[in-house]
Amino acid sequence: MIRAVRSARAPAALALALALLAACRTAPTIPPELRAYPQAPRGEHPPRVAVVLGGGAARGFAHVGVLRVLEDERIPIDLIVGTSVGSLVGALYADGYNARELEALSRTLGRDDFFDFGLGPALFGIGLASGERLQHWMTDHLRARNVEQLARPFAAVATDLDDGSVVVLDRGDIARAVRASSAIPGVFEPVSIDGKLLVDGGVVANLPVEVARRLGADVVIAVDVTEVTGKAAPTSFVEVVMRAVTILTHADVERSAKAADVLVAPAVGDVDLLDFDAKDRAMAEGVAAARGKLPDIRRSLEQRRAAAR
Repeated sequence: MIRAVRSARAPAALALALALLAACRTAPTIPPELRAYPQAPRGEHPPRVAVVLGGGAARGFAHVGVLRVLEDERIPIDLIVGTSVGSLVGALYADGYNARELEALSRTLGRDDFFDFGLGPALFGIGLASGERLQHWMTDHLRARNVEQLARPFAAVATDLDDGSVVVLDRGDIARAVRASSAIPGVFEPVSIDGKLLVDGGVVANLPVEVARRLGADVVIAVDVTEVTGKAAPTSFVEVVMRAVTILTHADVERSAKAADVLVAPAVGDVDLLDFDAKDRAMAEGVAAARGKLPDIRRSLEQRRAAAR
């Protein structure tokens, strides 16, 4: 019976997801409070380095590999900004997990830790899954409860379902912020925070480089896992939606990537978006991609330091 309900709702949910994404293909609207964000004058502080982690479902395990290399090479990380799975990985790292602890934790995760499909959401909700399971998982594994308590500055990015603007979640409940940032339209129910109805940040800012700039970053290392390669062979409606979202957001990611100082793009394009068994491969690709970009990262840091002298 549940399958029948899902199949009946699926076309409408897919239409909603695609319509929302198509409507937001223009440049995202940055909130006024970020547009006016006071940034420190050049030359008055060491370069502030931000790592921006983009959305990409199971491919996002590559972020863990990237963080491992940055940590091993003692690249400073002063700010983490994440969308969707990037917000999940980023929040845990900002909470004080080191990269190897994240690797170990990642190996315990399965698809069922995130997707709570059920008759209730399918029949009476506005998504196929509520997202509550993801929020509870984050709560169980976080040491801090609010963003303000994290060991490193952090922001999750979501989309305002009302006007399609970027919503930067840099305070309040971490687990709920990650849930909102990861609420893929048509798959997860939207999340209400501070009177706003929010969905996945990837709709308008899957690689939120500009948000990191507005939050004071001097050097931005962006990690993109939206590469579209391989032959599409979806086995479920959810996979169809997620691949469609990836395709539609990739163009905006390319635009955002140009604003980063360094773009790290792990070769995970042929990893299925829901393949939670490919975690080790994704992490290995993250390591390889980050190592390849170390000369660019060090050059960007040195140039910024030289400009500040």
